[in-house]
Amino acid sequence: MTSNMSPTSKVSLISVMLAFFTMGFVDLVGIASNYIKADLALSDAVANTLPSLVFFWFLVFAVPTGMLMNRIGRRRTVLISIAVTLLSLLLSIVGGSFPLMLCAFSLLGIGNALMQTSLNPLVATVVKGGNLASTLTFGQFVKAIASFLAPYIAVWGATAQIPTFGLGWKILFPIYAAVGLAALLLLGSTPIDEETSAPQQKATGFFDCVGLLRRPLIALSFIGIICHVGIDVGTNATAPKLLMERLGIGLDEAAFSTSLYFAFRTLGCLSGSLLLRMVSGRAFFALSVVMMLLAMAGMAWGETPAVLYIAIALVGYGNSNIFPMIFAEALRSDADHGNEVSGLMVMGLAGGALFPIVMGIASDAVGQIGAVGVMAVGVVYLFTYIRRIRK
Repeated sequence: MTSNMSPTSKVSLISVMLAFFTMGFVDLVGIASNYIKADLALSDAVANTLPSLVFFWFLVFAVPTGMLMNRIGRRRTVLISIAVTLLSLLLSIVGGSFPLMLCAFSLLGIGNALMQTSLNPLVATVVKGGNLASTLTFGQFVKAIASFLAPYIAVWGATAQIPTFGLGWKILFPIYAAVGLAALLLLGSTPIDEETSAPQQKATGFFDCVGLLRRPLIALSFIGIICHVGIDVGTNATAPKLLMERLGIGLDEAAFSTSLYFAFRTLGCLSGSLLLRMVSGRAFFALSVVMMLLAMAGMAWGETPAVLYIAIALVGYGNSNIFPMIFAEALRSDADHGNEVSGLMVMGLAGGALFPIVMGIASDAVGQIGAVGVMAVGVVYLFTYIRRIRK
């Protein structure tokens, strides 16, 4: 990935990849919402407002962030996003009440909306000569490492025999805050010449950005992103509940399912960054969707640990490369409006707000099979998107 890059560009890419790790902090909302539900005795529908609130802010901030990048640059926007993320983590450390956690998770969502919108185009600034999809996929691999570690750190904090300063599972927040601070300092001290590395874009308005949805591929890609993140956030939040319902186990044991999901998502991102250089993008996308279709069947009707764990692993691997592939297709379709297209695609991450609410209502009504059914709708849509991927 870096063989043809100068030493300065390699340092820039390393700093960007550490920012991708910070981007992964948003996925702690899945395991955190389960612990908050247990701590505060909440229903599924109420607990699921936490991940929904996080992703609601993508709807509000994604397009304005694309406009902001045109004014202050991509790197500065990423730095602001990391700072907001750090503030959310610090507030989570002291937060104990539901309203305070809602505030903290709102900041986490705002910071991640800024980051998702600005960091992906920043990769296009740093990486030259193509390979955008594979580099974005590698960034998702780095992001997935943070996602994978979050449940383990939370469970370790909840069950550790050594002092955790009274934080319990919340030890997750100061640990990630320390990493986020390192990302802020490294990227802040790394020069990235955006003027010569990327085309300059004129300032645009909100309606100019949203108007791009009139283009069929961009509109279909936008819906695809909604479905992808809905499946991602939905599995993150639902997998532990599914195991608790079907297998009769406790939360600390069921939390392993979230780590399993992110382990296979991490594996998928790593292997995807290599496979996308060797096989047809359309074929790889199709294989990913088929894996998720099989996973939905296993999660809907599986009753044994083996079937449920295999299903969770399949949806983790299958969903791992959907975002960068759709994102790259959208960017390639209109490179002259890269910032605006990025804002629109990240606005689609607001699907992470829609899906958990509907899934929470469905699971309260008929059990976790209702939540799985909602995710399955998203998988079916992604199946129809296969022909939009370039061969």
